[in-house]
Amino acid sequence: MTTGDTGWSPDRHSTQQLQTPPSGYKVEPWQLAWHGLAVDQLQRTESTFALSNGHLGMRGTLEEGEPRGLPGTYLNGFYETQPLPYAEAGYGYPEDGQTVCNVTDGKIIRLLVEDEPLDMRYGTAPEHVRTLDFRSGTLRRRTVWVSPTGRRIRLTTERLVSFTQRAIAAIRYVVEPLDGRLQLVAQSDLLTNEPIESRTKDPRVAADLGSVLRPDFATGSEQRALLAHHTHKSGLHMAAAMDHIFDTPDGMDTRLLVEDDLARVTAAAEVPEGGRLSITKFLAYGWSSTRSVPALRAQVDAALTGVVQTGWDRLAADQRAYLDAFWETADVEIEGDPELQQAVRFALFHVLQAGARGETRAIPAKGLTGPGYDGHAFWDTETFVLPVLTYTQPEAVRDALRWRHATIEPAKQRAGLLGQRGAAFPWRSINGAECSAYWPAGTAAFHVSADVADAVARYLAATGDIDFERSCGAELLVQTARLWCSLGHHDEHGGFRIDGVTGPDEYSAIADNNVYTNLMAQQNLREAAAVCDRQPDVAERLGVDAEEHKTWLEAAEAMLLPFDTMLGVHPQASGFTVHDRWDFEGTSSDHYPLFLHYPYFDLYRKQVVKQADLVLAMHLRGDAFTAQEKARNFAYYEPLTVRDSSLSACSQAVIAAEVGHLDLAFDYFAEAALTDLHDLHNNVRNGLHIASLAGAWSVAVAGFGGMRDHGGRLTFAPRLPPALSRIAFRMCFRGNRFSVDIGGEAATYQLLAGEPFDIAHHGDALSVGSQPVTRPIPSIEPGERPRQPARREPARRRSAQR
Repeated sequence: MTTGDTGWSPDRHSTQQLQTPPSGYKVEPWQLAWHGLAVDQLQRTESTFALSNGHLGMRGTLEEGEPRGLPGTYLNGFYETQPLPYAEAGYGYPEDGQTVCNVTDGKIIRLLVEDEPLDMRYGTAPEHVRTLDFRSGTLRRRTVWVSPTGRRIRLTTERLVSFTQRAIAAIRYVVEPLDGRLQLVAQSDLLTNEPIESRTKDPRVAADLGSVLRPDFATGSEQRALLAHHTHKSGLHMAAAMDHIFDTPDGMDTRLLVEDDLARVTAAAEVPEGGRLSITKFLAYGWSSTRSVPALRAQVDAALTGVVQTGWDRLAADQRAYLDAFWETADVEIEGDPELQQAVRFALFHVLQAGARGETRAIPAKGLTGPGYDGHAFWDTETFVLPVLTYTQPEAVRDALRWRHATIEPAKQRAGLLGQRGAAFPWRSINGAECSAYWPAGTAAFHVSADVADAVARYLAATGDIDFERSCGAELLVQTARLWCSLGHHDEHGGFRIDGVTGPDEYSAIADNNVYTNLMAQQNLREAAAVCDRQPDVAERLGVDAEEHKTWLEAAEAMLLPFDTMLGVHPQASGFTVHDRWDFEGTSSDHYPLFLHYPYFDLYRKQVVKQADLVLAMHLRGDAFTAQEKARNFAYYEPLTVRDSSLSACSQAVIAAEVGHLDLAFDYFAEAALTDLHDLHNNVRNGLHIASLAGAWSVAVAGFGGMRDHGGRLTFAPRLPPALSRIAFRMCFRGNRFSVDIGGEAATYQLLAGEPFDIAHHGDALSVGSQPVTRPIPSIEPGERPRQPARREPARRRSAQR
């Protein structure tokens, strides 16, 4: 195994220099289209064109299977284990890693035209367009192909992974001869243990598992087949099935082949010019860790029978209706930059795909768009992704937090192994067990537990979901609060300290009193006390007594928050501002990300910030800082933050907007929104950066919209950057749906559905009702634009670029 197989990806969010975006994407408001074929870009478009519903994910490979970059079909939570290697083992080190499996590929439909295989590397393609449609939720393709011997066809396909039937995917595949009668032969496959290239020296790439799936059984009849497999070590079982509907004017001959790792339906037909060969391929997937193989087979077989009865037209209509409802609540409109308008809708679509139907599974850092980070979920989910879904698709948040609750026993066991009480949630995991083999950036990042609590509190405040609070939420808040009282202590000066932890900034590890961690822990303790007050019988069931309740509130009240009185700023952690500064001027641009070129011991003892840490605290716990402190802190940390992480730009944008640096916020907005479309980190082949995509929404809504939800109350302080003329967005809150429409001088709030409720606009209370309410936007004087580290400035964004 290489360094990349240790369970820790040090460059998990590393930033590369901005580059010219791929030329194939066309800027359109509701879709992403690539015109022409660029084989060297397939590895990127396979990620951007991926389809998923949170349960089943399919990369956007061509139907014919080749050429390809990195094929992949994934089932959320389906993984194989492998031992984590250590040069020197230590007490409390995790023993096993987990890697998402590439399961049976059902996307493949190969085509022979008069015995010549359709392969885009040969012949010519006068027309080739692939389009991801954000409203229909489908990936469409239109190709005119001329074979090496001159035979011409038109191929039209449409693919979907269903939001309404979570086990289902489907493909509509139509071939039309353009120059006379042609013999067409289509081969539709289920293929297991597909060979995949592995770049093992890249730590961002998933571990190479080889042929990980072992056959259980294979069966088929007529145009229908089913393959079932299991993993060798994790003991998980999965099944995939396919069925077909064929339509051709002159009939056809079909054959079925079924082997352990391959099922193939072959259809041959003579099709005249003006005719067509039409194939509708239905796919069903399922997996389980507990159900028997016959039960799993029956489950998948039933799902397939159901979707065949549904038919393509209704399946596509249901998909469109689901997305219509989503956009009614979630859309963000941007006027002044068409590319950013497209990018934000692209981001929202993929965030929805990552979490819509996960249903008690995690939301991985890459969603189900690729195998990057081994398919693990991190704290990114609760801190960046769930806020978006809380106000747009709250049912998905409930399901994601139920997954956390389902893993509370492993989290309690982990805390016990570390000598602590409560629940210590993992830095990275698929099934809830810690998979990080690098202690300073993994286990020491205890803030993950507070991030889970923050997501719980936000969801409860935004939905009033009492059933979830009683069944899951209260226990999550209580067990994480217990961790902080165990991990921290009251010092002789009366402060409550949390020592030896790592905050969001992975260039500062094993620090004392990380401000972000302490503030999030403080909120966690208060929320735990509050939920016990609201649900005393649940508190009793969890063993919370008056003394423990009092201990939480005393610890929260005494929480130590370091402050450098000489500089007038908050140190990121105790002593941070007295460290030597990194030599930014002496660091060349090709030496970023820093961890690939410098030893960690040097990074840990210098003032250099990988990603927003104190700045993120000012967003999520902005109620703990004054306006003056925010401005001074932001100015201090900007020259130290190198953004070797895709999680940084969005957080910096939000606070830049709050303190008035609107042009800078706009530049960071573009960086967050275009991370994957421009492949800024040169690793889109391994999947999309779902948290950065979610961060694009955060910049629009929390940055330029100024939305905050401190204490469960919505407030807004909107301001537009000069480059934009309008931002409008929609949200849901406590069952109400409303819109915020921001112009250069005023903002308008309107209830779209539900009952009137109260918010605040720049500190002034107002009621949102069915009649629009407009308020002026006060001006702000930001002062001089802060500088960034040498050669790490964000690219300056200009409006209306496209």
